[in-house]
Amino acid sequence: MEAVERVLRSENLDYSTIDSRQLNGMNEAQMRDFRLLIVPGGNFIHIGNGLHASTTANLRSAIGNGLNYLGICAGAFFAGNSPFNGLNLTSGVRFGFYAAESQGIRKTAVAVSTAGGPMLDQYWEDGPELTGWGAVVGRYPDESPAIVEGTFGKGWIILTGVHPEAPESWRRGMQFRTAAVEDNSYAATLIRAALNREELPHY
Repeated sequence: MEAVERVLRSENLDYSTIDSRQLNGMNEAQMRDFRLLIVPGGNFIHIGNGLHASTTANLRSAIGNGLNYLGICAGAFFAGNSPFNGLNLTSGVRFGFYAAESQGIRKTAVAVSTAGGPMLDQYWEDGPELTGWGAVVGRYPDESPAIVEGTFGKGWIILTGVHPEAPESWRRGMQFRTAAVEDNSYAATLIRAALNREELPHY
């Protein structure tokens, strides 16, 4: 979450952080006091299992009633029909891992093409491919969806299987053709699009 916070600060965006215990104590109306929920990377199993079923139901309802959502890596898994108390904002679609996972790769630089924009080498670590839901904003090298956008009720949703917010320190031992500052700028683009319900160019 620290990497996401750094991008938020660089964009002069006000934000609050919340842990699962605090989220479990909120009702839907309190959740809807915010414009955007960002669920960052991590372990989507722990994220889902750390929340009460009633909390997930409240979140799903809040998003359906207008709370926007940005899911990064684990946050994208959690947004789908995850068996681990997922939000199922995707009408039953469950996301699998990007193909690199089946090759035994756990983290690497991947070239993500963006609709109407540049090719960006992005940091990937155990992230999903987002097949089957939403409009495709970015693609992995094998053409599978890496970034998607869409709606759930009145909520605007952006999901990404890569980490554009990744700082330089995450890149050790890997080669990137794109500077971290460029990727971080794209992270800011995703955050602002999710916050302001802006449709990004898509395929």
